[in-house]
Amino acid sequence: MITRDISAELLRAAAEYPVVTILGPRQSGKTTLARMTFPDRPYFSLEDPDVRVAAEADPRGFLGQMDAGGILDEIQRLPVLLSYLQGMVDKDKRRGRFILTGSHQPHLHEAISQSLAGRTAMLTLWPFSLHELQHYAPRHDPFDLVVRGCFPRLHEENLDPRRFYNSYLQTYLERDVRAMIQLRDLAQFQKFITLLAGRVGQVVNLTALGNDVGLSATTIRSWLSVLKASYVVFELPPFFENVRKRVVKSPKIFFTDVGLAAFLLGIHTPEQAYRDPLRGSLYENLVIADIVKGALNMGVRPEIYFFRDSHGNEIDLLIREKGVFTPIEIKSAATFSKDFLKGLESFQNLAIKRVSAGAVLYNGEQSFNVQGVRIFNPFLREDIWADLIASPEQAKTH
Repeated sequence: MITRDISAELLRAAAEYPVVTILGPRQSGKTTLARMTFPDRPYFSLEDPDVRVAAEADPRGFLGQMDAGGILDEIQRLPVLLSYLQGMVDKDKRRGRFILTGSHQPHLHEAISQSLAGRTAMLTLWPFSLHELQHYAPRHDPFDLVVRGCFPRLHEENLDPRRFYNSYLQTYLERDVRAMIQLRDLAQFQKFITLLAGRVGQVVNLTALGNDVGLSATTIRSWLSVLKASYVVFELPPFFENVRKRVVKSPKIFFTDVGLAAFLLGIHTPEQAYRDPLRGSLYENLVIADIVKGALNMGVRPEIYFFRDSHGNEIDLLIREKGVFTPIEIKSAATFSKDFLKGLESFQNLAIKRVSAGAVLYNGEQSFNVQGVRIFNPFLREDIWADLIASPEQAKTH
């Protein structure tokens, strides 16, 4: 297993806090990260029934064998341990003492906020970033990645994506979903998540989606919150601060790993992905997810948005960093067109302070500037997030 980009941030966090909690989707590499970074720490997986029973029967005795510290994997399986951890770290504030991992967060976040507030750093690990994938090949075809996705085991062990995602989906449905909600009909939930994949990169109308599934908008909203809480999907919120025109105020939905969305849509080859009507949305999902990964791996929770007004003016992605907005257009085409700049030009005319010229991320070979706008292929760069925020252009100030 390669050294993950987040490793440096994990070490920095452990040098400042007695506990570090690593959250993220299943199979994203949290366990491997913790054990590689702290190889001398005793390790206990709460997925193991024997370990969980022992910890539940005698929490103090169980934690007592880790007086010098340890790794507690899948802590959401027994969140009551957090209360006992609080007492231990309050008595002995040695930094970097405990490393916790968790795969889904509704009750876990609540338990951490109650028991470990101010005592733990929180990191989020998603599947491999493009930068990390360069350890396996210097360049990846984006449509191959749409199908293969970025989960570590797929690349480490060269697994078949179709078989992997089928198992992943079944495991997720049968274990995590049923642990979070009273789910009676697994088939109905699978229909919901499949229909959601068909709306990737779109503003989702919960009522319309509920009608398609045969459920109320309230139930759909609850199910969507479960997918977000377990890192299956994430929302891109709309930006409408200080904008006088009418704008869309509902978020867009993306998958944390686009490979799962492609699997749900029956897209199993790069050729299918290239020809599919959702090609642009899947490409956009892949790029935006990688930008989020780049930020999270640096310990940054990115301020990202999309923008769309009632006149059809739209920006695929807005990044706010150090008070400067960077508008970004994402295109799956390999040929640059000046039409790609229209949204950026419209956004520049809005009454928003400190806006950079922005960037167009497309699938072509050339990198250049047009009217101050950077045009480049994100799959030819080492780290999209770092590249976009490293040296922002002179921002326009209204």
